[in-house]
Amino acid sequence: MQSKALTVDQYLEELPEDRKAAMTELRKVILKNLPKGFKEGMGYGMMGYVVPHSKYPDGYHCDPKVPLPFMSIASQKNFIAVYHMGIYADPKLLKWFTDEYPKHAKGKLDMGKSCLRFKKPEQIPFKLIGELAGKMTPDDWIKMYEKNLKR
Repeated sequence: MQSKALTVDQYLEELPEDRKAAMTELRKVILKNLPKGFKEGMGYGMMGYVVPHSKYPDGYHCDPKVPLPFMSIASQKNFIAVYHMGIYADPKLLKWFTDEYPKHAKGKLDMGKSCLRFKKPEQIPFKLIGELAGKMTPDDWIKMYEKNLKR
């Protein structure tokens, strides 16, 4: 479910009422904890947090015109998704997250490679997502990205 919104505010405005509060809270907790240097915007029809070209001119290897993606949040058809490239690229960060998750949330973790899925907005562990957002600086992410890209 990709949005055609051009701004984060437009994206939030078009959300169904039952998703607005959770998505707004996710945005708030991410912005509060995200290290300096990342930039918020829209990408791939989702709200995203990227390393801007001013910091990493090479951009995303799949399309160098696009800034390097790091984290995104989206209201999908059947769930709210949090995408965090660091938990896909860094086994230590993944282990930290999967160990911490049961301490912050009820129910089983529903996760893909970089995607955390929440079918019930009231079960999103906002504090834990905030901690996750703060675990990696843009420089850390660039180093991890390049290390994994050049394998």
